[in-house]
Amino acid sequence: MTVIETAGTRTLAGHTGAVNSVAFSPNGAWLSTASEDKSARLWHAATGELRHTLSAHTDAVFAAPFSPDGTRVATVSADLTPRLWDVGSGACTNQLTGHTVAVFGVAYSPDGRLLATTSYDETVRLWDTTTGRSQRILQGHRDIVYAAAFAPEGTLLATASFDSTARLWDAATGNCLRILSGHSDTVWSIAFSPNGAVVAAASEDATARLWETATGAAIRTHEGHTDSAFVVAFSPDGMLMATASSDTTVRLWDCSTGRCTRILEGHTGAVSALAFSPDGRRLATASTDETARIWTL
Repeated sequence: MTVIETAGTRTLAGHTGAVNSVAFSPNGAWLSTASEDKSARLWHAATGELRHTLSAHTDAVFAAPFSPDGTRVATVSADLTPRLWDVGSGACTNQLTGHTVAVFGVAYSPDGRLLATTSYDETVRLWDTTTGRSQRILQGHRDIVYAAAFAPEGTLLATASFDSTARLWDAATGNCLRILSGHSDTVWSIAFSPNGAVVAAASEDATARLWETATGAAIRTHEGHTDSAFVVAFSPDGMLMATASSDTTVRLWDCSTGRCTRILEGHTGAVSALAFSPDGRRLATASTDETARIWTL
């Protein structure tokens, strides 16, 4: 493990494959990364020191978010099996069975009771995190479902798909409430604003789009990246939106005006994931250059 300090950034090196995701723990003390090297890693966010390597998967690991209480991490992999891990010990505590093809996306509900996973099989599964049992299968997308996100109040689930759409679902019933269209290619990422009023998606068409959650009405299209926009995220205060791209950059946008206010450069490969720290002062990014970076905003 190598930690490289430069002005305003810290680079975490150690993975031996592309880094697919990055996430802060709810208290901002820990950072998780997931990689093509079949592992996820837990790092001290302040120092960059490696704490645990989570290494039971037998294929690429695509995501590793923390539970809302910060005690667990969920991972999803091309090996078909979502897993739950104890943050304190680094031990795998549960393996969720049911998917028959690669699992790409994963998201905890705000109360931590449900876990949503998205898959190559065009479905979304909702799991009980206590029992590990599959509760519901959401069907409707016409291609691979890549990502999912719960709304802040927990009643809505948003998904992003290779079918060029995002969808909003009732998490309790599994009914599709709304199809969000406008992108012309794969939708890679989905996120709700902190107040839940806006949902944003990032696409292969190099744009990010925003819609009103309540009505599905289009709000704005963000253009500027020169290649695929892989991920979108809102700052905790809702004032900034960040997008990451295969053009190796991250862009920060003013949510009130839609203007790009800053471009972060430094990665040498596609930026595949990003996450704001809970206090909004840092931004973590992950890249195909096999590193993660922590930026001071």
